[in-house]
Amino acid sequence: MKKVMFTVISAALLLAGCGTSGSSGSTSTPSTGTSPAASAAPTTSAKADPVTLRVSWWGGQARHDYTLKVIELYQQKHPNVKIESEYAAFDDYWKKLAPQAAANGLPDVFQMDVSYLTQYGTRGQLEDLTPFTTSGVLNVKDIAENSLSGGKIDGKLVAMNAGSNALGGTIDPQMLKDNGITLKDDWTFGDLDAVGATLKAKGKLLAGDLRHDVYFPFYLRSVGQKLYAADGASLGYADDKAFVDYYTMYKKWYDSGYLLPLDKLAQKKGTAEDDEMVLGNAAATFAWSNQFIGFNTAAKRSLDIMKTPSWGQNKALFLKPSMFWSVSKSSKNKEEAAKFVDFLINDIDANKIIMGERGVPVSSKVKEALMPLLTPEQKKVFEYVAWAEKNASPMDPPSPIGSVEVEKLLKDTAEQIMYKKLTVEEGAAKFRKDANAILAKNKK
Repeated sequence: MKKVMFTVISAALLLAGCGTSGSSGSTSTPSTGTSPAASAAPTTSAKADPVTLRVSWWGGQARHDYTLKVIELYQQKHPNVKIESEYAAFDDYWKKLAPQAAANGLPDVFQMDVSYLTQYGTRGQLEDLTPFTTSGVLNVKDIAENSLSGGKIDGKLVAMNAGSNALGGTIDPQMLKDNGITLKDDWTFGDLDAVGATLKAKGKLLAGDLRHDVYFPFYLRSVGQKLYAADGASLGYADDKAFVDYYTMYKKWYDSGYLLPLDKLAQKKGTAEDDEMVLGNAAATFAWSNQFIGFNTAAKRSLDIMKTPSWGQNKALFLKPSMFWSVSKSSKNKEEAAKFVDFLINDIDANKIIMGERGVPVSSKVKEALMPLLTPEQKKVFEYVAWAEKNASPMDPPSPIGSVEVEKLLKDTAEQIMYKKLTVEEGAAKFRKDANAILAKNKK
């Protein structure tokens, strides 16, 4: 079997959600040794025509390991199918995927993120999965429409939700208790001032940081605005007030020492093990719900999930696909690729291996089957997402082409503000002008 090596570089911890990364990646052909499902009976005749699929994903080592077990299970059930595995940390993943797309050589099945969905989906690189849902090859009858809609571009289902996520705070309850801090269910961004000050007085951080590409758009939702306009040709706001208000708060947290200094933040590897809360230096890390297990495992102590600040303001809270599975338009085995996606989403044995690490399963039958098997930590995630489902409003549409460049611009602008190279007002005007130019250029 052909082998492909992805060299892994460090990746940001919080991304469209997406699980921790930063471990070594490689190509692997699953062995035929013992696995949790080694006795699985084949469901496809061994006489069927042989098929080879390339499957690609990003993540940390734990995700790589269990995904290879899932692939092994699929090959046992479908002995005519061989799967070539390609995986990497988040940043390196997209650097490898871009030239593959340019060469019309994308993997048959690959993980997709909401930040890149429009870019790939509007350029004819993703297969419309709707015919496979109609034929039953890809079963969606146990999946709510809200869980499917996030993967649609121009009415076409080009990405299948791998699991549901919600923003939350992973907290160290013992640290908060030791410092006399009690968090309210309806806490807001404004409450972070008092919490940060109390922790700072005891030599602790509030958190490492709050990712700009996640929490500024969330803040905008809380004040009734959007980061992007509906047509994707400009930002979704014309008044800088929201930017100024948010980054005035953020700068206060930073200047007061509630967050990690930028020079130290730049040295972070983007892994759960390297997180300030995990290391015992901060009380919280603001992340997606599916990352909780990684934090809890790395911390080797009991952590909790807390509702994200300002979740109830203007119905800001939303459910987000932690990531998607897509089938490439260039695949020569689209139906077999769709079958594998169906397996990842709907097969109970497969999901007993995955155990919600890619987000809480979107299939109601899979969720029901997993509930009795969950560890206390896993149960916290499932219960949090179940609460979020009842309290969330619809997520924003997929980010437009150019959004990746806009998100980098936002981070760079915020850092210039923290370094006092720009005032908040100057940063707001500069970001709006430059971001609108990026989006207008890509809309042409």
